[in-house]
Amino acid sequence: MAVVKSNLLKQIADQYPNYLKKDLNKFLEILLKEIMNSLKKGERVEFRDWGIFYTNIQKERISRNPKTGEKVKTPKKKTIHLKMSKKMFNKINTNE
Repeated sequence: MAVVKSNLLKQIADQYPNYLKKDLNKFLEILLKEIMNSLKKGERVEFRDWGIFYTNIQKERISRNPKTGEKVKTPKKKTIHLKMSKKMFNKINTNE
């Protein structure tokens, strides 16, 4: 199952019933926008005991279209990576 923003918002609203859903939605929007802005600047985003988001620059290269075999120039671009913490790794890989 993929994490969908609407499902995430519903879970937060269920855990915090005293807050209005529109306020929680605004909080989530601000949080996601700040993460995106930091990654755009090339900064790391770290969540303790969860993991680190960071960007890498993928060099410009010549790649191949698998359907036609034609060579295609792929431009330089940023890619986003997640390095999970040891605590998260252990939670995922234990039989609890």
